[in-house]
Amino acid sequence: MLAPVASIIFVITVIISLIAFSNENLYGKLMLHPYNVSRGRYIYTIITSGFIHKDWMHLFFNMMSYYFFAFQLEPVLGHWQFGVLYVLSLILSDMPSVVKHKENYSYYSLGASGAVSAIIFSAILYNPVATMMILPLPIPIYAVVFGVLYLVYCSYATKYSRDNINHDAHFYGALSGLMITILFHPGILPGFFSQIIEKVQSLIH
Repeated sequence: MLAPVASIIFVITVIISLIAFSNENLYGKLMLHPYNVSRGRYIYTIITSGFIHKDWMHLFFNMMSYYFFAFQLEPVLGHWQFGVLYVLSLILSDMPSVVKHKENYSYYSLGASGAVSAIIFSAILYNPVATMMILPLPIPIYAVVFGVLYLVYCSYATKYSRDNINHDAHFYGALSGLMITILFHPGILPGFFSQIIEKVQSLIH
């Protein structure tokens, strides 16, 4: 199997999410509650909240994005490196929310979006000029262009959006993916920039 760690994470996330859909007690115990976490209670939810989802649609889109990128990323990043990237990104993507909402007792957060963002951005470092179809755009765009637009949107939405989506987790998850990948494979940056330069040159000529 080329991606055993990615496969295990995928299966565990789907199973726990499905169980939590019909078990409100478990659902509540696994959700991230910054008010409690900032006071040293239920620290484990920083990780467990990444294995449950709001509804079927939330689970479907996260796992679809995960599927398209994770199983290609693990063989090039490394097996244990992929596991560390995923778990560490879950933690790092949630920490800003813990700090930001530590006095907001009614705020909760859940979902694998932060870690999935990390997986996507790690993959972009390896292949920045791959083309991606992003709904509702009718044309493919380069992965690196998507990455820039994604970060800009998340930064804007963090400040102004009122859609109950944790855009902080998306933003910091993406940054975590970039940072951790570069720490594991520092030599990736020259290849990243050379691919972009070659693509720009080919488009010009």
